[in-house]
Amino acid sequence: MISGLIDTHCHLDAAEFDADRDALMVEKVGVGVTAIVVPAVERGNFGAVASVCRDYPGCSPAYGIHPLYVERARPEDLDVLCATLVREPAVAVGEIGLDRHVEPRDDALQEFYFVEQLKIARELGLPVLLHVRRAIDPILKHLRQARVPGGIAHAFNGSRQQAEAFIKLGFKLGFGGAMTFEGSLRIRELAATLPLESIVLETDAPDIPPAWKAGARNTPADLRPIAETLAQLRSLSLAEVSAATTANAYAVLPRLRSLTTTGEKP
Repeated sequence: MISGLIDTHCHLDAAEFDADRDALMVEKVGVGVTAIVVPAVERGNFGAVASVCRDYPGCSPAYGIHPLYVERARPEDLDVLCATLVREPAVAVGEIGLDRHVEPRDDALQEFYFVEQLKIARELGLPVLLHVRRAIDPILKHLRQARVPGGIAHAFNGSRQQAEAFIKLGFKLGFGGAMTFEGSLRIRELAATLPLESIVLETDAPDIPPAWKAGARNTPADLRPIAETLAQLRSLSLAEVSAATTANAYAVLPRLRSLTTTGEKP
């Protein structure tokens, strides 16, 4: 019997789940996924995130403005974000960060919203859920200046040195579908050898599908075989991986335990 698995990053409010969200929530319980963190990406979906987290037990919200949505944002959205984080039972500020992959993009605008959201996180004492695609070094620079209370580097795919830098700053590293591909040599090596207490699990559903769903929709139930992959890479049992990654999620997201065990606001 394994302890409940925690999906620390799942966009449950996404339109891809509208047709069968109820069934997927039943399915994930059947495979041992007991908690899900649902991050927002812009002001326009704060309400949808809050709604799904009210409707489905074990789901907890985070609110933030994603770097790929900053061109649709307005400075007043930051005030709305702060008010939402105070009003709703949020476990983190997120999904926030920088993205140096997509073209075209406005790097200065991304940095403005990232820095302002780090300030909000620090002021409210909340951890952050970070989008770090091809932007790890500038993100680390801002984190050293902002000193937020930790968080998760979502979909981590950096170097060992970068991983250690996040860990020193009080962050956990999110591993998910990318780890399941045999060709993802660097990610698999890090998953196998980094301190287990630095790792949390995630699906990023409906995105970043695992190897067995390449090109298809990812779902929260895929977290269990993702956990099994980590167990195989580390020569551990599924129960050991489940217990450790669940403890790690609770440690880095302190509000998560009270929300998933009582369903009440922290």
